[in-house]
Amino acid sequence: MTAAGAPGGDATGPAVHLRGVTRAFGSGAAQVKALRGIDLDVRRGELLMLVGPSGCGKTTLISVIAAILDADEGEVRVLAADLRTMRQPAKTAFRRDHIGFVFQAYNLIPSLTAAENVAVPLLIRGKAQAEAVTAARRVLGEVGLAERSEALPEQLSGGQQQRVAIARALVHDPQLIVCDEPTSALDHTTGQLLMQLLRRVVLAGERSLVIVTHDARIFAYADRIAEMDDGRIVGIRAPEALPPEAGRAAT
Repeated sequence: MTAAGAPGGDATGPAVHLRGVTRAFGSGAAQVKALRGIDLDVRRGELLMLVGPSGCGKTTLISVIAAILDADEGEVRVLAADLRTMRQPAKTAFRRDHIGFVFQAYNLIPSLTAAENVAVPLLIRGKAQAEAVTAARRVLGEVGLAERSEALPEQLSGGQQQRVAIARALVHDPQLIVCDEPTSALDHTTGQLLMQLLRRVVLAGERSLVIVTHDARIFAYADRIAEMDDGRIVGIRAPEALPPEAGRAAT
């Protein structure tokens, strides 16, 4: 049984619960206030998109949610764990075990094959290399890249590299996945296929997914859209329509 306050301890509560969250960079006259009192809940089994102008704090916010950055003030509970009271070694382990992060720049290791890149989170957790690579190949098959598992990143298209990055974020079966501009470098067709994949991931595993995006072409795949401006959440709305092939999480 999971202890109260441990990751996943309250399966009925939100996956992410933020209240009064602030974050600033620098000090004095040079200080930049990136987050100015964020209140936000992300439901379990939900695909939430964060939208807003460049520089409004979206990437800072998902970095706080993903335990990469610390909030200066406020309440930060992720998968029922209180990140504000968690020490750094525990926070690193929490991120490793429970969160998948898809970076805008992919961050693939050039000298490793697709399967080896995807296996990295499992190797960090101590799995044997053969077991980790086998699991990585399975997840690559789920994202349509079974035949490219031995290719190096330079041998893959942008869309294929993005799918490798997503497979790497999924291979350790996290409960929360965070993506930074996952379709920014993709054409329309590839972007739509990617979003269909991400929706299937959410629905199949009852995971929660937070996506930062400027790409209005994919808004319809969200369950809800949170609009940011100047470090604040200024509104939350439902998308206008969802493509019929995508499905939607129950609300």
